[in-house]
Amino acid sequence: MSIYTSLDAVSEYVLNCTKCGNCQAVCPIFKEMLYEVAVARGKNSLVEVLLDGKAELTEGMAERFSLCTTCMACVANCPNAVPSDKIVLAARAEAVRRRGLHPIKKVIFRTLKLQRLFDFGMKVGSKFQGVALKRIEGKHYGARMRFNIGLGKEKVFPNLAAKPFRSQYPTVIKVDKPKMRVAFFTGCMINYFYTDMGKAVVDVLKVNDVEVVIPPDQGCCGIPASVNGDVPSAKALAKRNLKAFEEMGADAVIVSCSSGGTAWKHVYSELLEDEPEYKKLADKWAAKAYDINEFLVKVVPFKKEGLGRVERKVTYHDPCHLNRGQKINKEPREILKSIPGIELVEMKDPGRCCGMAGSFSIVHPDLSEKIGSKKIADIAGTKTDTVATACPACRLQLHSGVVNAGLDHEVVHVMQLLAESYAKGSMAAAAK
Repeated sequence: MSIYTSLDAVSEYVLNCTKCGNCQAVCPIFKEMLYEVAVARGKNSLVEVLLDGKAELTEGMAERFSLCTTCMACVANCPNAVPSDKIVLAARAEAVRRRGLHPIKKVIFRTLKLQRLFDFGMKVGSKFQGVALKRIEGKHYGARMRFNIGLGKEKVFPNLAAKPFRSQYPTVIKVDKPKMRVAFFTGCMINYFYTDMGKAVVDVLKVNDVEVVIPPDQGCCGIPASVNGDVPSAKALAKRNLKAFEEMGADAVIVSCSSGGTAWKHVYSELLEDEPEYKKLADKWAAKAYDINEFLVKVVPFKKEGLGRVERKVTYHDPCHLNRGQKINKEPREILKSIPGIELVEMKDPGRCCGMAGSFSIVHPDLSEKIGSKKIADIAGTKTDTVATACPACRLQLHSGVVNAGLDHEVVHVMQLLAESYAKGSMAAAAK
């Protein structure tokens, strides 16, 4: 029984919650709202009365379950390790089953399943984005909405790429004497916005003698649908990706997005628990899925000879789904510390949620910004010039925050710094 198909699947988790309140100390939403329903203990109590049949799942209750970034800080701080994030996800799926999906979300997720239509829409959007977005002048690229449509009028968005990442490369990127053949899951943000991140991943893998396959039929990871309770759409997207990667015959799947990695490692198997054939396929790929930092440190490992100097003072932000969700936090730091010239300065609380959380920042833009402001203050305190992270969604949130705070930080993926180092090392060697 999956958390995505029955609220009963979390009944034991709910019973294990002793309502001690330890979650209050770490919940980013509770710190801003100070409402009991904002914290895990309050939501667990709501699910308890639903399971007991003492209350109806009203629209107001469903709204309360949306007040969660699924950052898992509560899970890490819980003496009973209650997976309150799973309880919330189960409640959201139950709300959709009982009350239906919001019409706007229904259109969005339906479009995500129609990959060609989605591709076409993004390409058209890249040509006409100036109608809705006003470019920010200066060295920081990005734009703000010309009109306040509820996304936060000061939010800074990246520009849509003129050409999606996947259309810039052949399906197979060969190298001489490859050590491995990996399939690169790009996700939506790298494909349509942060193509520089995708290029860095490919460049780094090539330097490390890894053949890269980019399955052309891949699409959205399905996390936006699953976290909003649209289980049928999430399943459809999971199946499409599993089939697309199975056809490539790769040794591993590489992900440079924390949510995408969570999808491959955990969510697909949970979503497809009641479909044996796809469950088997999901389990197979879950065992072969790696975040790019994890892959370079634990599997290849990455080459340290030939690295050039990168004169930067860097602080690192831990994405929630990478840090607590996949237990990956040492690997990005090991890579950063290996790059000559980089001084790594830890912020006070690098694992604190930045407030992005995908669609959470769209549904609750003001609350997302308030949570993010704490992270930006932490960054400012490091006196650095660069913020590194390992998730495109976090990059968006952090970039918006530093621009609005008037900071002069560049926000990048760890792979961009590693790729820069390899490039400088290659130029130095060629100049000798």
